Amino acid sequence: MATINFGGVPETVITRDEFPLQKALEFLKDETIAVIGYGVQGPGQALNMRDNGFHVIVGQREGTPSWERALKDGWVPGESLFSIEEAADKGTIICNLLSDAGQIALWPTLQKYLTPGKTLYFSHGFGITFNDQTGIVPSKDIDVILVAPKGSGTSLRRLFVAGGGLNSSFAVYQDASGKAWEKAIAMGIGVGSGYLFETDFKREVYSDLTGERGVLMGALAGIIEAQYQVLRQRGHSPSEAFNETVEELTQSLVPLVGENGMDWMFGNCSVTAQRGALDWKGKFRDATLPVLNDLYDSVASGAEARRTIERGSTPNYRQELEAELKEVRDSELWQTGATVRELRSRTSESVEA
Repeated sequence: MATINFGGVPETVITRDEFPLQKALEFLKDETIAVIGYGVQGPGQALNMRDNGFHVIVGQREGTPSWERALKDGWVPGESLFSIEEAADKGTIICNLLSDAGQIALWPTLQKYLTPGKTLYFSHGFGITFNDQTGIVPSKDIDVILVAPKGSGTSLRRLFVAGGGLNSSFAVYQDASGKAWEKAIAMGIGVGSGYLFETDFKREVYSDLTGERGVLMGALAGIIEAQYQVLRQRGHSPSEAFNETVEELTQSLVPLVGENGMDWMFGNCSVTAQRGALDWKGKFRDATLPVLNDLYDSVASGAEARRTIERGSTPNYRQELEAELKEVRDSELWQTGATVRELRSRTSESVEA
C-alpha cells in the first residue's frame, strides 16, 4: 500500500508495485472467474483478465448480439463461453456485469449458483446499496466484492492494450472467507487497473450516479445545448456554434486538461481567454452548486434508483429510449456534429495519405 498526497489530503492506494500481477495470479490461481454479461464492462474486463493469464469464462445468452461479440473475441463455446447458468455453476468468482436492470431480472436465477465459499463480484454498487428496491441480498456465506473502473469497458481495454491502466475503486461488502479484501485487489489488478483506491458500495454508487448525471453526461450535455442555442439565437452559423461549443472542447481542451490540469490550461491560453475563464468560472460554479446538491440528495434518497428501475422495467422502454435518442441525434446541434466529424475524418485521411 502506498500513501499519496492528493491535493493536500493523504490517501492510501494500491499500485502494481505493492500488488504486482504475479501476486494476483498466485492469489487467484485456483479460481474460475465467470464473467456474466458481455455488454459494457464485460468485454474489457474479461479480455484483460484472459490476457493477464487468469482462468476466465464468459456466460451469455446464445443467439444475442453479445454472444456473437464474444465469439468474435475468441471465446469458444463449451470451453470458455457458456450459457449464463452453466458459467455461474462453473465459476467460483461470479462477476455480475449485467446492466442494473439485468441484474435485478437475473437475481432469482443467479442466487441458486452462489453456493457457500463462492464470491460475488460487482463493478457497480447499485444492486447491493438499493437492495430494498432490487431484491439483491446475498447469503452470508459468500464473499461480496467490487472493482469499479473509472471509465467504460472500451477505455479499460484500450488503455490495457496500450500498456496503461484505468484507475479503479474497490470495496468489500461481505467477507465470509477472511480473504475478500485481497481478492478484490487481485481482481482489480487482473482487470487492468492503474491504481486502486478503497471505497464502499454506497459511496461508489452515490458518486457514480451523481457523476454520470452531473459533469460526465447530464450537465455536460445540458450546458452544450444551452451554449449552442445562445450562439444560434444570436446569429452564429451551426458550424461556428458547434466548433466553439463542442469541437474545441473535445479535440483540444479536454485532452490537454487531462494531461496537464486546468491550471496549465489557464496558463497556456491568451490573456483574453484567461481573464474570461477565471472571471466566469465562479458564476458557473455558484449557479450549478444548488443543482448538484439537489442531484446528490436525489441519489442518496433512492429516488434516482427508483426512477431508473421503474423506467427501465417498462415493457416498451427500449422503444421510448430510441425515441429520446433519436430526438438528440436528429437535432441541429448533433447533425452538425456528425458533419464536423466526417470532415475531421476526411482531413485525417488526407494527412495520412
